[in-house]
Amino acid sequence: MPKVVIAIGGNSLIPDADHKSVQDQYAAAAETDDHIASLIEQGWDVAISHGNGPQVGFILRRSEMSSSELHEIPLDYCGADTQGAIGYMLQQNLINDLRQRGIDKSVATVVTQVEVDANDPAFKTPSKPIGSFMDEAEAKRRRDEEGWDIKEDAGRGWRRVVASPAPMRIVELEVIKQLLNAGVVTIAVGGGGIPVVTNDAGDLEGIAAVIDKDLASALLASQIDADLLLISTAVEQVALNFGKENEEWVSQFTLAEVKEYLAEGGHFAEGSMAPKMRAVVQYMEAGGKEALITNPQNLEPAMLGETGTRIVHG
Repeated sequence: MPKVVIAIGGNSLIPDADHKSVQDQYAAAAETDDHIASLIEQGWDVAISHGNGPQVGFILRRSEMSSSELHEIPLDYCGADTQGAIGYMLQQNLINDLRQRGIDKSVATVVTQVEVDANDPAFKTPSKPIGSFMDEAEAKRRRDEEGWDIKEDAGRGWRRVVASPAPMRIVELEVIKQLLNAGVVTIAVGGGGIPVVTNDAGDLEGIAAVIDKDLASALLASQIDADLLLISTAVEQVALNFGKENEEWVSQFTLAEVKEYLAEGGHFAEGSMAPKMRAVVQYMEAGGKEALITNPQNLEPAMLGETGTRIVHG
């Protein structure tokens, strides 16, 4: 059966500023899962990945606010917590959807570690802001006492910044493959995976970093020989010159065109579509067949070629 990796954005579980609660996120997961269930009904074997940026931010904020009474939570543990919680939401909703459709399939979430290189250049220039805003005095105290890297954020205050290294190895890859081969819908590499490094003794240990979810999803897709990488995001299609007067929505790119537009810059926004397009390039250059980008509510018509943006080899 054809295999697809569906990468769901963490922000897609939060519809707007007034709907951030756990119950709101559960409802958003239910809506997305309904569309995923349709793809399973069509005969796809499915692996699901997801973002976790807002959810990790909530955990860190709670941790910081309660630090006078409770221990604070390390960043890698935040990643593990969100993998379990978001995986639970997606898993339970999908189990219910499949049962209602009469589809006999199991669903499982794998708490996934992703190894990065301790010497990745990203560790020399941490740039990913996490956690709450601080005043300068608190930021410097954290830097001096806890070794945090800190950065002033556009006049809004100071924040902790961490590295965003490239994913090298999915530690639980063989387990994920076994589940997929057994027909289990598998939720994995949540939030890009829990970042780990190999220490001098050869053991894995967690590290404070953030791995790009789409790059980790691309790595997963290539290593399980997925037929399609489907990135679910906030827009129905990808645009050139997004937000400008000459904005142009595009239904299909070739891989060569995507690489050319990335090299030119200006077409895909950093922190938005550019990382997704780089992930597509990584997947397809590693042997992937094609990729598709659309929003959750358009998964089915996009798979039929009616909308979305498809990236193909030339």
